[in-house]
Amino acid sequence: MSRFNLFKQSCSTWMGCKRITFFPSSVKELSFDKNVDVNLFETTIRILGGLLSCYHLTGDQLFLDKAKDLGSRLMPAFKTPSKIPFSDVNIGKGTAHPPRWTSDSTVAEVTSVQLEFRELSHLTQDPQYQDAVNEVMRLVHRLPGKHDGLVPMFINTNSGQFSHKGVFTLGARADSYYEYLLKQWIQGGKTEDELLEDYLQAVEGVKKHLVRQTGPGRLTFIGELSHNRFNPKMDHLVCFLPGTLALGVHSGLPPDHLDLAQQLMETCHQMYKQMETGLSPEIAHFNMQGDEVLTAASPADRHNLLRPETVESLFYMYRFTKDGKYRDWGWDILQNKCFIVYFPSRNHLLHSCFFFLGETLKYLYLLFSDDEELLSLDKYVFNTEAHPLPIWFFFSCRLLHFNV
Repeated sequence: MSRFNLFKQSCSTWMGCKRITFFPSSVKELSFDKNVDVNLFETTIRILGGLLSCYHLTGDQLFLDKAKDLGSRLMPAFKTPSKIPFSDVNIGKGTAHPPRWTSDSTVAEVTSVQLEFRELSHLTQDPQYQDAVNEVMRLVHRLPGKHDGLVPMFINTNSGQFSHKGVFTLGARADSYYEYLLKQWIQGGKTEDELLEDYLQAVEGVKKHLVRQTGPGRLTFIGELSHNRFNPKMDHLVCFLPGTLALGVHSGLPPDHLDLAQQLMETCHQMYKQMETGLSPEIAHFNMQGDEVLTAASPADRHNLLRPETVESLFYMYRFTKDGKYRDWGWDILQNKCFIVYFPSRNHLLHSCFFFLGETLKYLYLLFSDDEELLSLDKYVFNTEAHPLPIWFFFSCRLLHFNV
């Protein structure tokens, strides 16, 4: 990964923290005219989202020009029989394709590029980007195969139908679908009823099918459902949910969502606290009957990738409740990360820096900042890589009237 891509990933962190006012000269030389396959989802949330965010934070037209160039090069992904995008795009040749082993895309990936493409249309007054991603949301909204608002993990790009049905999770391959339902609704000024309907239905589905409590500890957690069989495992990724629920309540949604958010936040905290290192495993397994709350994770699950989800939710919870314990928990996590973390190789460093510089450090800084106008949650919505994008109605921008 180039130094520019690392800068782009963390640009809004340093700008948001008011720590830099300059840009590397390599930004001007940046070219996307490369014969290379990229992942639509990863490139959108990291590079496109980063460029759009840097444009808003700096006012430098260069970032918007680069964003438009990249967004246009990603558009071939949407040229499928179903309008559900392929996972991979060659940004030099203008071709797109699914992975070699399947014609499926993950639901999280195809429904978590919307904030960025919508914002690109909003800024350029070119509707093609928003039209493409809105069509995906319309299709998913109407699809059979949901389970009280919960969606399967995969969707076929040829048929446009869910595949591998019967498995429901808020972890990998589905997580940001739920996050982006709420955030698109907020981004657009709370006017798109289908997004709100799908989000509220999903929250009820989560409470009905995936929420459980441990035995003596009475920790509330989110498990997984596989063909009606419950699995008491929770990815660290799921710790995005307390913050998302709290953001929804702040935006006028049912107050009882905050009760669930507070319970889940306690659980995410315990996923750190109960570990010997003070760092959460990638996946936690819960004991619903015995004395021990967290059971031993498998060796493959015991690592920590410096993921941001827990500190992200701590930031939201503190902003909305002002309860100092959330800052205390964040401080404990920061100390443990600084004490324990080391990078055995350059590749490991660069991979972890995506999360650590672009998201984890940003949310920790915002958690400890007393300036609530710094990236105010009444003015900005964060994409799933923590890049702030403006809420349209707050900034009184003229909305495009696309086919919604």
